[in-house]
Amino acid sequence: MRVQVAIVGGGPAGHLLGQLLYKAGISAIVIEQRSQDYVLGRIRAGVLEQGTTDLLDEVGVGSRMHAEGLVHGGISLSFGGAHHRIDLQKLTGGKSVMVYGQTEVTRDLMNARAAAGLPTAYEAENVSLHDFDGTRPKVRYVQHGVAHEVECDFIAGCDGFHGVSRASVPAGALKTFERVYPFGWLGVLSETPPVAEELVYSNHARGFALCSMRSHTRSRYYVQCALDDKAERWSDDAFWDELRRRLAPELAESLVTGPSIEKSIAPLRSFVAEPMRFGRLFLAGDAAHIVPPTGAKGLNLAASDVRYLARALVDFYAGDETGINRYSETCLHRVWKAVRFSWWFTSLMHQFPDGGEFGHKLQEAELNYLIHSPAAATSLAENYVGLPL
Repeated sequence: MRVQVAIVGGGPAGHLLGQLLYKAGISAIVIEQRSQDYVLGRIRAGVLEQGTTDLLDEVGVGSRMHAEGLVHGGISLSFGGAHHRIDLQKLTGGKSVMVYGQTEVTRDLMNARAAAGLPTAYEAENVSLHDFDGTRPKVRYVQHGVAHEVECDFIAGCDGFHGVSRASVPAGALKTFERVYPFGWLGVLSETPPVAEELVYSNHARGFALCSMRSHTRSRYYVQCALDDKAERWSDDAFWDELRRRLAPELAESLVTGPSIEKSIAPLRSFVAEPMRFGRLFLAGDAAHIVPPTGAKGLNLAASDVRYLARALVDFYAGDETGINRYSETCLHRVWKAVRFSWWFTSLMHQFPDGGEFGHKLQEAELNYLIHSPAAATSLAENYVGLPL
């Protein structure tokens, strides 16, 4: 098989890139290790920046998002027994975020790809990348016992942190930066109405908590937990009791509880790989960088990566190689700003083992500064809604 671009990874980054290239008339195949049902079964975040929603509209998959997604013009910071609203729209000149699950974004992109009859290889085993240091790279894989080879001009590695793309880069060609946080998030999904209309980030002496949602009837809640904790150790009642303790009293009293649909623990890390281009191989999304979910930047960074890559490839086929030559530099300029914000917000809201009472008092002082200083609040708001692309 011959295409212009082989996209390795069938999550939101890979499918969004595929849709962008399709709209530009560039041929591509999406190669995904897992089944379609498995990909759609992964529970992920769902806070979309304005730039991401605009991009989904651009490729023609935004209608369900606008019909079912929830537009949020603010967030709340809870600490010291009260919660305080940060007005994102007022502080950023009208910008907001959209709450719409990553799974639903992926579903919309998958459906659009299938409707256009574009090639996608699910359940592709033994995926391997070859000759991307030259001008005729190849991707090989086995699907249902049959070996396949895809010849292409470029390979886009959109296959996540544990994927084959970054692992295929020669030793010594890659520099990585990493910080692993000394705690995780215990998350619960439930068919219950959200405790608040907008997201609530809570700083409490017992640990961080986040009140989020997927819809008006489905909620997603998180509490900070130990790295070695296990989800099965937590009964639903134990989770709800702990969440209440970490919320302002007025929120705790209005919390509606119910059986969990899904319960899991996610570790938190910051990770960046440089550069993001190796010959004809380009890394995008989680294959190149990871941020803690506190700042809601993971999916949005993946979207900006593939936006830059798609435009660079369009320019390349028009005779201009500037975009592909500057791809890594362009992406990393935005990536590191998001890494900084996610690190800062994580450090502000969580309890660290070595922080002690002194560290908690510093956090309270900074939170008080945030809610009383328009300049500080504006900085938070600008980063939260998304820095310019």
